[in-house]
Amino acid sequence: MPLSILVFYGSYRRDRRGIRLAEFVLNGFMQRGDHAELIDAKAVGLPMLDRMYKEYEKGTAPAAMESLAADIRAADAFVFVVGEYNWGVQPGLKNLTDHFLEEWFWRPAAVASYSAGRLSGVRSALSWHGILSEMGMVVISSTLAVGPIEQVLNAQAQPLGDLGLRLDRDFVRFADDLAWWTEAAKMQRARKPPPY
Repeated sequence: MPLSILVFYGSYRRDRRGIRLAEFVLNGFMQRGDHAELIDAKAVGLPMLDRMYKEYEKGTAPAAMESLAADIRAADAFVFVVGEYNWGVQPGLKNLTDHFLEEWFWRPAAVASYSAGRLSGVRSALSWHGILSEMGMVVISSTLAVGPIEQVLNAQAQPLGDLGLRLDRDFVRFADDLAWWTEAAKMQRARKPPPY
């Protein structure tokens, strides 16, 4: 059965290059027959965190937050496409994720990182593994690390040269890993309710 996957992207910068990786991942899952949707933190435009979604009285959360909460609850798995800012995580994506908590629980997540340089955003990816685990997701061990991004993906999110071919190969393992954990989690949730 096709999986429902949300692909999160968090750069707020004017000349965003990481969107190429988000679109590559999105297209990759759709080509596998899954339902994949891009959640662009900049487009969603949540305010800086004041109150989490769960802290609003039912029906009073901002419309964008209410809609995203429903999308997160309905998804089978998540992919976080992350850049690196000064060895850390992007504030826009972190702000978006922090608005929710229980909505994330008991589903797998995967991390794909990028940068303009050769380190491919891996320091940010390492931080995201801990963040997402703390938020109740099971983070798979397979990752994608892309950099320098302009040498790997063109403006249309198409792979370039040998680095692009490697990304194509790496995506297969990444997607298979996420699919395995997603199917396992779905079966377990159907068999037995989560403990909390």
